[in-house]
Amino acid sequence: MTDPIYAIGDIHGQLDELHRALSLIESDGGPDARIVFLGDYVDRGPDSRAVIDLLIEGQQVRRNWITLLGNHDRMFAWFMEEVPRHDPHLLVGYHWLHDRLGGIETLQSYGVTFEEPTRLEDLHATAKEIIPQAHVDFLRGLQPMFETPDLAFVHAGIRPGVPLAQQNENDLVWIRQSFHTCLEPHPKLIVHGHTPVDVVSHYGNRINLDSGAGYGRPLTAAVFEGSNCYILTKRGRVPLLP
Repeated sequence: MTDPIYAIGDIHGQLDELHRALSLIESDGGPDARIVFLGDYVDRGPDSRAVIDLLIEGQQVRRNWITLLGNHDRMFAWFMEEVPRHDPHLLVGYHWLHDRLGGIETLQSYGVTFEEPTRLEDLHATAKEIIPQAHVDFLRGLQPMFETPDLAFVHAGIRPGVPLAQQNENDLVWIRQSFHTCLEPHPKLIVHGHTPVDVVSHYGNRINLDSGAGYGRPLTAAVFEGSNCYILTKRGRVPLLP
């Protein structure tokens, strides 16, 4: 029998939802369950700092947790470099502190606030003083992909037609259209988040577990046995079929 592996979709600073998802997993698989977190731990929600604290604590007590890199996590990490780095994938006029992206809420969770007009260099200096180095190290240590014999877990998706070992990190954290429109089988079933959907869905070659926690909707936890997927609910497992 294949050992189960669990996955949690995009968290986006929603600590209560994270606790709920972890409780569902523990009820199904016990405290030592292997869990893949699909990235986007920060931004939009109110508790980004506490979410990262919880994930770091899990690592410190050697929970069987795999933490993947999301585009929002990378934007936060790049902001915390010695000179803040802008993600060139963003639309012109967008940046991590844009109202639609959630960086402001992340900084607020650390007690870092500002009023207009404020220079970026001054805000950055304040953030460097206040945000724990352990959190920056956590962000920099996130991995872009995790594989099992049947599954590949990533944040956003993969570039169709490119071997898994040759995927580009920018695609793994940002890709949408060409991945979503591909109907051909991938080397493995791809489990991802990044694009919020009203209902988590199995598309045959991929599964999207981003149920929109960043916009106040419930976080999704799932369990996989081989390539079979079940959504966890308070009533137990519900099969997720193509």
